[in-house]
Amino acid sequence: MHLNISEANKIFRKSIIKGFFEPQLINLDFKKSSVKHPSINENGLMQSDLLHLFFDVETGSDYPDGDEWFIVELLFPHDVKLPDNLIGTDYFTTLSVDEGKKFWHHRELIRYKYGKSKKLDNALEFIESKYKELHKLLEPLQKDLI
Repeated sequence: MHLNISEANKIFRKSIIKGFFEPQLINLDFKKSSVKHPSINENGLMQSDLLHLFFDVETGSDYPDGDEWFIVELLFPHDVKLPDNLIGTDYFTTLSVDEGKKFWHHRELIRYKYGKSKKLDNALEFIESKYKELHKLLEPLQKDLI
């Protein structure tokens, strides 16, 4: 069987995610998300129903170094207006869903390998800290979502 680089990178990325990142995040009190992402088919993870974490294995899989990184997408699945201080590339941008509705999301490039050096623990720490940072910013909105 002959795989092109994109197929090989997707398989490798999924293996790293399923074999390392998901089990480690579950050890950090993440659980399976009940939310379906509008464009990512795989299940996500969450620590609370406020913010959901998904792994994007598609974007950049056609790059020669695509076996060294992937993208994490943090999804706030509510069609509400966010305060201006939470909008922008450092925080949240819109993600169109159905018929004029929008969710909010934040994307981060996660590089877990540099040449021959694997940095899995550093990448895991970054994912967890980014999740906590963005979750904390969203907490004041939680009472308005009920």
